Amino acid sequence: MSTIHVREVSEETVTTLRVRAARNGQSLQAYVRGLLEAEAETLTPDEAVDRAREIAQRSAVTADDVVAAIEQAREARE
Repeated sequence: MSTIHVREVSEETVTTLRVRAARNGQSLQAYVRGLLEAEAETLTPDEAVDRAREIAQRSAVTADDVVAAIEQAREARE
């Protein structure tokens, strides 16, 4: 496992994170690690677009199919 050192974090920020960690029954280290892991698991918009394009290339679904499906869903709600 790797180690990260973060410098020049304001006392206000550290205090806020300590309070949030305590409210969750976690150490500051565990809380911040969870934040970092959640961030790393979340796709950026560019990554999401790339992933969607990769999926679309493997699919036979066309833009017209998508539009038709949306129209059918709208009609079903009415």
